[in-house]
Amino acid sequence: MEDLIYENMDMPGSVLRIEKSSIFDGDGLRTVVFMKGCPLRCWWCSTPESHHKEIQTTLDKKITYGRIMTVEEVLVEVRKDIPFYFHSGGGMTISGGEILTQPEFVYHLLHRASWEGINTCIETSFYGGWDKIEPILSSTDTAFVDIKVMDPKAHKQYVGVDNEVILSNIRRAGARKGGTKLIIRSPLIPGVNDSETDLKLLGGFLAKLPGVDHLQLLPYHRLGTDTYRKLGLTYQLPDARTPSQEYMERCARITGKYVKTII
Repeated sequence: MEDLIYENMDMPGSVLRIEKSSIFDGDGLRTVVFMKGCPLRCWWCSTPESHHKEIQTTLDKKITYGRIMTVEEVLVEVRKDIPFYFHSGGGMTISGGEILTQPEFVYHLLHRASWEGINTCIETSFYGGWDKIEPILSSTDTAFVDIKVMDPKAHKQYVGVDNEVILSNIRRAGARKGGTKLIIRSPLIPGVNDSETDLKLLGGFLAKLPGVDHLQLLPYHRLGTDTYRKLGLTYQLPDARTPSQEYMERCARITGKYVKTII
């Protein structure tokens, strides 16, 4: 398979890292390709090393984040795990950063993997043009799409961009006829997007989208905070803490009045 010549196999992309045997990024065991570059600046982001498309080093020059890889070089690594996909129902997941920062590279990677029979999954904010998203969905089995904050003003404050294009793209994807399973993820950030009003807005929005398979509510975590220090960056939620199980159940009860399936 590796010796076959195909279109755009030598296209370069900026890859943060490739992780093996993940069980949190789709069905089965996944090989997760993390891309570099993201236009969002979420205050709680756990991967600040993915913000910029360029290769980065820590202040002490001891750690380098990212490397340039071609589509084929990535797939060489992905194919090594095919036996695990077969037994677990897994496959390849492309995450970020934001994958729409490098849409052509992501499309060709997904298209080739799908052609080779590898299950494909993406993790994205949908912050990008629909003309870039639709081709990607055509080669994607499952799409995890984040809704960070429903309130436009709060989204601009805590995420750094307007959420109109995100919600518009989710509506279009929810109405789209195709084989892609659409799953919405919402990270619950204490004091940012977890009020009863916030949760009702989220539930009400999703209730109008029959194409959404289910909603995942994700608890805030502090993973990645040390990376900010290594890069000389300031973490903007220093006092936030991981919520309790009771907190998560409360949030699920509110959104559960609108969304049938919550995980």
